[in-house]
Amino acid sequence: MAQPLNVKDDTTARHPRAFEPVTLVVTVLLSILGAVIGLHMITTIGISANTSVIGALIAMIIGRISFFGLAKMRDINRQNLAQSAISGATFAAANSLLTPIAVPFAFGRTDLVGPMLVGASMGLLIDAWILYKSFGSKFLPADAAWPPGVAAAETILAGDKGGKRALLMAAGGAIGVGASFFGLPMSAAGVALIGNVWALGMFAAGLLVSQYAPAILHSTLSSMYVPHGVMIGAGIVALVQAVRILLDKKSAKDRQKDQILAQARAAASEDPSLVTTVSAGKLRRTFTSGYVLYVAGALILATLGGIWTHMSVPAVIAWILFAAVAAIVHELIVGLAAMHAGWFPAFAVTLIFLVAGLLLQIPAVPLALLVGYCAATGPAFADMGYDLKAGWILRRENRPYTAFEIEGRRQQLLSAMIGFTVAIGLVALLWNTYFTAGHLPPAAMVYADTIKAGLTNPDVVRNLILWAIPGAIIQIIGGAKRQMGVLLATGLLIGTPNAGWLVLAALLFRFFWTRYRPQNGETEVSLIGAGLIAGDSVYSVGQIFKG
Repeated sequence: MAQPLNVKDDTTARHPRAFEPVTLVVTVLLSILGAVIGLHMITTIGISANTSVIGALIAMIIGRISFFGLAKMRDINRQNLAQSAISGATFAAANSLLTPIAVPFAFGRTDLVGPMLVGASMGLLIDAWILYKSFGSKFLPADAAWPPGVAAAETILAGDKGGKRALLMAAGGAIGVGASFFGLPMSAAGVALIGNVWALGMFAAGLLVSQYAPAILHSTLSSMYVPHGVMIGAGIVALVQAVRILLDKKSAKDRQKDQILAQARAAASEDPSLVTTVSAGKLRRTFTSGYVLYVAGALILATLGGIWTHMSVPAVIAWILFAAVAAIVHELIVGLAAMHAGWFPAFAVTLIFLVAGLLLQIPAVPLALLVGYCAATGPAFADMGYDLKAGWILRRENRPYTAFEIEGRRQQLLSAMIGFTVAIGLVALLWNTYFTAGHLPPAAMVYADTIKAGLTNPDVVRNLILWAIPGAIIQIIGGAKRQMGVLLATGLLIGTPNAGWLVLAALLFRFFWTRYRPQNGETEVSLIGAGLIAGDSVYSVGQIFKG
């Protein structure tokens, strides 16, 4: 029987190395770009984007250069390493590092930023390590959904068709730089061309309300804790939605689809890529070791953060054990939601542990550090799942399969670690510039404000409960994949002038363009959006270093 054309039957095939000179230089440069994009977006519009596709497209473009050995980047596995590094750097810098260290800063304890950065860095690395060791198990199977990973792999497989994709992305980048020169937040428009339309419509509504409410109400929404309440309500519902995913609450139609899929797997039992590569025993050892590592990280954070001066020795020990539990539960819920639905409710789960800490009457400073430590886990877990899924799709036709797949995962881990290292360095270098200018991630401000307010001020509690109701209702209406309530609350927390109008304009452009070009419209607007984000971020970073 003839083999499929894309199957490699070369027993000497060796997966490209992450530390090959050409690959290393490309991944470092892409990691810098990814970290910069993450920092810029999380501080200006409150969310970060999956930059995997951007990394893959840039790697494709580089692969067309015939000198300095750059043509090696035409290899799809090297492009996979590049996208693993850039996406890892983006989520690490924005979600796993800057947001956690912003919590003590917003709380008024600048002296705790350094210890929190150490603790968050440890949480980030442990987070990614656990996913790497457990990916391919029955618990986290390679053939599960992981939607963004599928998108990245399909982009790489499609390749650069005649240079049109590069041209569209370059055009978006030029517009992003030019519009940013006039003070327009083009990252907001870029996100609107990529993300879920319903969610971003609510995001635009929140931005517009936040922009014009002070003139009408003669008071900011934040001073009345309106955005906080909406976010809490939406966050609690998002957590319930995530738990439903974990408990596999499926409709009869979905169960029928699963049955058909199981039959297909049985028919394709000769496919080695469908065989789990992580045994149940190894999975248990991985999570046991992970918990021990989280305990060690929490101990170091407690020591560096001076928690011993706020609590008794038994209380500190309990804090360390609880922090480790919060970290590992947070990453599991976030990771499993990401695996099934393609999104991760990191804010929602962290918020629940914050409320739990208030109910347990944990003192304010230890609670701020616990929240930061918890927030550091989950994003890297989910993102590495996406990247390993992309790599699995690209590698699954190689024969022999298992050795090539395992080696590919290891090289992806190394590339991700390059991205994490770059992200840690840039956050350490730039956090003070962002924070002193008042650019803090909105989620971090919610954490800090909630800790400050506690559960003792009746007016604050009443407002939080009151505005949690519409947040919860909107989140229920939108469902798990749209995240409408969470995005509305994010928009309410941001006061970036004109960002709401740009999001609306981009959504309208996307609507008409995709109707005009039904076949390729979504891909084209996504490429333009990626260019807008990259151009806006590059311009803004240039201004930071110029200043």
